[in-house]
Amino acid sequence: MSLLSDRWISTFLEAMAAEHGAARNTLLSYGRDLTDFAAWIEARKGNLETAARAEVESYLIFCEAQGLSKATRARRLSSIRQMFRFAHEEGWRKDHPAQRIHGPGASRTLPKTMGTEDVLRLIEAAGQTGRTQLEMIRNRALMELLYATGLRVSELVGLPLAAVLGDPRMILVRGKGDKERMVPLSGAARTALAPWLVHVQAEASLARKSGKTVSRYLFPSTGIEGHLSRQQFHLLIKSWALAAGLDPTQITPHTLRHAFATHLLAGGADLRVIQTLLGHADLSTTEIYTHVLEEQLRDLVLNHHPLAGKAP
Repeated sequence: MSLLSDRWISTFLEAMAAEHGAARNTLLSYGRDLTDFAAWIEARKGNLETAARAEVESYLIFCEAQGLSKATRARRLSSIRQMFRFAHEEGWRKDHPAQRIHGPGASRTLPKTMGTEDVLRLIEAAGQTGRTQLEMIRNRALMELLYATGLRVSELVGLPLAAVLGDPRMILVRGKGDKERMVPLSGAARTALAPWLVHVQAEASLARKSGKTVSRYLFPSTGIEGHLSRQQFHLLIKSWALAAGLDPTQITPHTLRHAFATHLLAGGADLRVIQTLLGHADLSTTEIYTHVLEEQLRDLVLNHHPLAGKAP
């Protein structure tokens, strides 16, 4: 397997472990599936960077010819789809070649989201969790900012300090593929950010006076990246979920991004506006939230309507 394939697969697996808490056996399955796919592609003089939809479909036909079960083929397609989605989000590819391919008997999985009350509980828990008062202030700012903007976790932790100086109503976000977009900041998010900004700016002033390097990030860290890492944020959000009495296995940074989109849609926001706010290149990616909302409304009627369950 090429160095490029090895780098893509290993980075994807690290992200799945850190951001989604994938179990060891799940990661091993992903690794086997993706290694097999990469080897198949490379044997035909291709690679993960340029593989097209037709090649993914040809691989699935090959798997069927090998006698692999529907469940195995569906799992392999799921592994490939998630890896290409990750590559697309990271800006490694401009497209997602497996996005519209349907597996054998597989249906599209709707993204997990949260109700408004659970989000508010998580925000409150974040503001009350931490070893110091300063950590609690930072945690509250992180959660308020995440829910107010729907940022990807990499966009949130890597947000530059300059983006929020001056108490702006809109912030400039640089997303995948270096594409920029404007995202509004709610009053709650600006209020939560204010005390954290006082601390960060004071630290920057001290560093400047002592001749030290001044961090350009809103959430600086001593790590190699210079800012809070995705892995650190993943652990933080799990701890807030526990403190809020929520199931930590069901809460990830992406769950909050889904909640942001679903709640906007439920409130009457236009789908194209949500597409712009999320930084989706393709409207079809955003349309999945209409199905999430439909499912929630159906569940509401079937389980909470006074006549639900009564025979006609």
